[in-house]
Amino acid sequence: MRKHYLFILLCVFTLLTNCSGGEDAPVIMENTSTAVKTGKLTGKVMSQNGTKPIGGASVFTFDDQYKIYYTTSDSEGNFSLDAPAGNRTIYIQTGNGTNFRTEISAVVKDNETVSLDANQTKLNQVAKIAYVKGTYDKIEDIIQILGYTATEITNNDLANMTTIAQYDIIFLNCGSRSSTTNPALYTAIDANLAIFVANGGSIYASDWDVAYLVGGTTNTNNCGLPGGFVPDSKLCSKNIGSSGNIGATVNNAGLTSALGFNTLNIHYDLGAWQKIINYDPAYWEVLVKETSSNDALMIRTNHFAATGIPVTPIGNAATTTFVTVCVTLPGNIQISLSVPQAAVPFLVALGATVGPCSGASNSGYIYYTTFHNHASGNIGNAGVILQYVILNL
Repeated sequence: MRKHYLFILLCVFTLLTNCSGGEDAPVIMENTSTAVKTGKLTGKVMSQNGTKPIGGASVFTFDDQYKIYYTTSDSEGNFSLDAPAGNRTIYIQTGNGTNFRTEISAVVKDNETVSLDANQTKLNQVAKIAYVKGTYDKIEDIIQILGYTATEITNNDLANMTTIAQYDIIFLNCGSRSSTTNPALYTAIDANLAIFVANGGSIYASDWDVAYLVGGTTNTNNCGLPGGFVPDSKLCSKNIGSSGNIGATVNNAGLTSALGFNTLNIHYDLGAWQKIINYDPAYWEVLVKETSSNDALMIRTNHFAATGIPVTPIGNAATTTFVTVCVTLPGNIQISLSVPQAAVPFLVALGATVGPCSGASNSGYIYYTTFHNHASGNIGNAGVILQYVILNL
């Protein structure tokens, strides 16, 4: 009888253990986790007309929970992206995606590689681009070679805020400024360029056109001259450079990867080019420097801010459905990307922040190069660097 009683107790204990309704039993008994099915997408990022490969482009997509899958194109434009299986939107962007980006619909197949057609992976121009014609520089030629469009404007246009507010990017070609002819005009230009950049517009200036940034007349022959809109404490340049070839080193890992090289010779065809005398390293990032002296030859910033600047919609800002966010990748690598507005709450919930990863929250970029595109000869690898500038403003 005792044996039967013990047997009954054992059965009851077993029954209670299995049917107690506790949380542990079903989790232990049933493995509900499933591995994410992924495939691979390959392709080649090309300029809009399909003639030039684009290195350093961001290529990414999201899974159903908005986890990001990300890679970059190499110097030949090639990429390979691991992506979650299923119907996906693939994003291709340069810079932070504000001005150049492409969206592709693709079916990612589990454990298979799908090659995207070259017509799908062309980088589209979103930005409205303007340039001021210069005496010594023709950046518009490189823009056209890539298959993109830019509108010629004048210094009179720069003095009209309504006119320049239509554009996202303005290129200032070396030799386009001469403030001695109409000082009042250039006072208005300086004020307008400050408004333009503070509200998200981007500017590229080359060589003598540093005068638009820090003051001067046709060029800048000393520090702290009247005019410009960048604080004098942030940059000083003097037109004391000598003609000839200069050995240069690329000082930025992303630029090196995009170019496929980190050293080059830069040809300065004319003397009296603008040497960067000093700069604030917390304000400017040096992208290219002279190898022998470490002097900066190419710099950029997105730290511009000033008090009393009116809020002014610039370019496509009023109509865009994309938002710039900062996403942290594995390895604590932060990248700025443009994503659809609908994705922002989900990305923020996963740790992303709205706005760029660095710089002033509303600032556009200012790129400045002491060298430029010139008509007197082949500028070699410097031309590839200028392509990068165009696509990353």
